Amino acid sequence: MPVRIRLSRGGAKKRPFYRIVVADSRRARDGKFIDQVGTYNPMLPKDSPERVKIDVEKTKDWMAKGAQPSDRVTLFLSNLGVVDKPAITEKTKKHLPKKKAQERLAEAKEKEEAANAPAEAPAEAEVPAPAEAEAPVEAEVPAPAEAEAPVEAEAPAPAEAPAKADEKKTE
Repeated sequence: MPVRIRLSRGGAKKRPFYRIVVADSRRARDGKFIDQVGTYNPMLPKDSPERVKIDVEKTKDWMAKGAQPSDRVTLFLSNLGVVDKPAITEKTKKHLPKKKAQERLAEAKEKEEAANAPAEAPAEAEVPAPAEAEAPVEAEVPAPAEAEAPVEAEAPAPAEAPAKADEKKTE
């Protein structure tokens, strides 16, 4: 008979309480069981000693007889030092942010780095000799002109969009 050490749910609606039982794996989750070896109350704080209670001796006896603990019970037993902690692998990427969110995070990171870089650059510019300090000033003059050029390039694009909207209205 395949025997499992698993959780059997009790308690009220939205107020779970579990018994840790030894049961035939073919039986229903909350059905008939062979032996109760502990309790689990997820409503209690994680650091509470009353949250998980397991009779370690009974559990070891059942495991010696061939009972296999479920994944959740294996975690409980590993926290008590009865079995080795199982390796938990990440199987999906659902926990990661979506593509647009990743792009926004990357842009925010770039802006943050750009904000930090100019703060460091003037400190470096003051250290060199005065002749070298004049060269960066000349290099900075074209930079604002370049910054204005993309703004002007973006301005005609929105102007074209309303024209297309007017065309759609007339059609």
